[in-house]
Amino acid sequence: MSMNTSKLVKILLSLFAFNSLTLYFYFSSDSHHLHHNNSQKITTQTDHHHHHQQQQQFSKPWPILPSYLPWSSSQNPDVKIRSCEAYFGNGFQTRLVILNSSSPTPPGGGGGWFRCFYSETLRSSVCEGGKVKMNVGKIKMSRGGERLEEVLGRKEEEEMPVFEDGAFEVDGDGDGDGNLGFRRRRLVSDDFLNSYLPEGEILSHTMRALIGSIRVVEPRVFDDCDQWVEEPTLLVTRFEYANLFHTVTDWYSAYVSSRVTGLPNRPHLVFVDGHCKTQLEETWTALFSSIRYAKNFSGSVCFRHAVLSPLGYETPLFKGLTEDINCRGAAAHDLWQNPDDRKTARLSEFGEMIRAAFEFQVNRHQTEKPGTGHNVLFVRREDYLAHPRHGGKVQSRLSNEQEVFDSIQRWVSNHLECKINLINGLFAHMTMKEQVKHIQDASVIIGAHGAGLTHIVSAIPKTVIFEIISSQFRRPHFQLIAQWKGLKYHAINLDGSYANPTVVVDKLSNIMRSLGC
Repeated sequence: MSMNTSKLVKILLSLFAFNSLTLYFYFSSDSHHLHHNNSQKITTQTDHHHHHQQQQQFSKPWPILPSYLPWSSSQNPDVKIRSCEAYFGNGFQTRLVILNSSSPTPPGGGGGWFRCFYSETLRSSVCEGGKVKMNVGKIKMSRGGERLEEVLGRKEEEEMPVFEDGAFEVDGDGDGDGNLGFRRRRLVSDDFLNSYLPEGEILSHTMRALIGSIRVVEPRVFDDCDQWVEEPTLLVTRFEYANLFHTVTDWYSAYVSSRVTGLPNRPHLVFVDGHCKTQLEETWTALFSSIRYAKNFSGSVCFRHAVLSPLGYETPLFKGLTEDINCRGAAAHDLWQNPDDRKTARLSEFGEMIRAAFEFQVNRHQTEKPGTGHNVLFVRREDYLAHPRHGGKVQSRLSNEQEVFDSIQRWVSNHLECKINLINGLFAHMTMKEQVKHIQDASVIIGAHGAGLTHIVSAIPKTVIFEIISSQFRRPHFQLIAQWKGLKYHAINLDGSYANPTVVVDKLSNIMRSLGC
């Protein structure tokens, strides 16, 4: 009996080992079927001496966002100029077809195509094209994507793109004349640029310069593409790329461009600039399917579908600093039932997009805070090396910040009415995901005026914002963001940069009392 049992055990162990090996090889060879089941495939083709290589990647799906409202012009056709939807949503209602494709249904197959969507409210355009070629050798700028320590002292002008004629080309199939043959030409005139991509107050409008460089060329030019990118790709140029506020304007512009052009999945992204890497790249990577620097490609790159995102300076987040955007945040559900030109849920939608990109739950309206008490997040200003021209010292906006923090900490430790957790927001020492998590979990966000407060775009409903403003920095950035998100906002305006700790604690105590604490 024991001998039979021993044989049976050996047989079972052998079958288990064989089954384990079979499963291992199956999942190893077919793992791409298990990753992002509902994602789209991107194929990059490399052509060297007629030898084709294909690399398969995946496009991330759009997450389900509670504050999402339709972006399609057909679903939302009557957007009034200078309404909240025109500023924050799809105000890009003027459709401009610049180049028709030989294919009846672009962005499908056939020849190249190009069109823009103009917003009279923002005075900018989202543009997109099919069969677009990027000749990186005709773009003058640094390589980009380096470690900061490798490029210390590099000048800003070295990082910004200068486009030669033909830096970008679009397939003009169907654009020729049967008698005269094909005529290479500029895609758009100066009059078009002045009308739909005006420079305004922007000293160096790189998107305008990029489109001005595009040439319509004969189809055979695309026979020698070194690489083909098959999936929709955003082309983005950043200016103040190491500053959170300005980077949030870039994120918002890229998000809006993706929605306005109706992309079915989150696009891939190419930085058409020569900036080095920063901590903020973590969020770029989370938001989009992939990121790459233009100069990191070798040879020419052809995009089956390219989308050109407006500059961050052209978003309402930036324009609101100089023009009156009288909008207030509201719940998307309420606006769907009762549309209101003076209310918006778009910034809430965008904040949910950021949280979802980091895989935080957004499938319900989170209005209740953690059961462990109220988190009071104090966003600190720290010294850190931001970019190649930065000395590593951050300008103080609150000269006695540590004293204020210590005073709040003592108050919290003696506060018995409810549980309060004071979070020391040393963001320079945290990952972007950790920063967003602290913003999401906060009942109150407090801090001196500074770019770190821009994180409040990701705050959930009922979060209270408390800003300490020195006399030299009376700017409305965060009051406006709070207003556009429908968050309660409080401020203390200082005579200089010193804050009386007692005044700050009293203000915070009143805020906590309003929260039932």
